[in-house]
Amino acid sequence: MIKRILLFLALIFQFASLHAGIVILNGLTHNYKVENGQVYKGKIAIENTKNSPQSVKIFLQDFSYNAEGSIFYSKTDSHKKSNSAWIKLNTNLVTLKAKEKTEIFYEITVPKTVVKEGSYWSVVIVEPVDDIKPNDNRDGVNISSIVRYAIQIITDFDAEKAKPELKFESVKIEKEEGRKVVKIAIANTGNLYCKPTTKLEIYNRKTGDKIGSFSSPAMGLLPSNSKSFHIDISKVPPDKYNAVIIATDEEENAFALNVELEVKND
Repeated sequence: MIKRILLFLALIFQFASLHAGIVILNGLTHNYKVENGQVYKGKIAIENTKNSPQSVKIFLQDFSYNAEGSIFYSKTDSHKKSNSAWIKLNTNLVTLKAKEKTEIFYEITVPKTVVKEGSYWSVVIVEPVDDIKPNDNRDGVNISSIVRYAIQIITDFDAEKAKPELKFESVKIEKEEGRKVVKIAIANTGNLYCKPTTKLEIYNRKTGDKIGSFSSPAMGLLPSNSKSFHIDISKVPPDKYNAVIIATDEEENAFALNVELEVKND
């Protein structure tokens, strides 16, 4: 019985690996400062790491996300800050040979009628096409695992007049994989994309002594969207503390919040 289970798991990983061979070589976020009526050109570099050919479809979508971890994909031009209508792809389907690399080109034409400063965005979806046609009459389990990529195309119009505004939505401590993690939900209520880093400074409530300073990785944050920034505080002993949360973007704009934290025993 154990051997059958191990064989079944091996088949799962084998089938999954068949579809995980496409990788993006030049990043998942492409950011441009743009002006009215101008044309900008870009490319998405991809590679087929498999030992067999792979077809890939490419198309545009709008998207958004929230601090709970949900990501929402929608049809193009579905909101007022979408730039999907500005973007033209040079192809919607490519087939790569084994180990082959290629580039997908796109062109951004900014309308002359744009007046509202700030960030506009959409995503280019790069998705492998499953060429295997399963036979429904065959015994066994067919497993398909498709890895699709969403490459953000962000255009900042009149960026000098726009700015991000970061709002702290919630702060909570949760246990995650044996670690104590502070999860800080932050929304960008401004009109400009930014990539903030969040720092947590913890102080002894009685003496005011600084216990430590902890940081999260920087993450991109679109206007009208929110994300959860995670900070590991596993080394902080159980107690009640005062703390300051500071979110800072690339332009050194800082947003701060004073909070009380209670680190409990496991």
